[in-house]
Amino acid sequence: MLEIRPTCEHCNKALPFNAEDAMICTFECTFCRDCVNNVLEQICPNCGGGFEKRPIRPESLLEKYPVSTKVIHKPVDVVLHLKRIKER
Repeated sequence: MLEIRPTCEHCNKALPFNAEDAMICTFECTFCRDCVNNVLEQICPNCGGGFEKRPIRPESLLEKYPVSTKVIHKPVDVVLHLKRIKER
């Protein structure tokens, strides 16, 4: 089951369970669509994989399957990230 993390790892923008702009990689690294498109160039800085839209957990399931409250805020070193992309 997905954790449904509460914020963007880069900019710390709130991404509640029903956020339409939440994106995840295969390891559930969570970023907002703006950071994925305009900062990360569609490549996860943690695993090097791509992103997909995070599914929305139905509100009716939140009591039984609560979303994560653990904030992971690790702003990306954008210069280093872009350099790694170019070296691929």
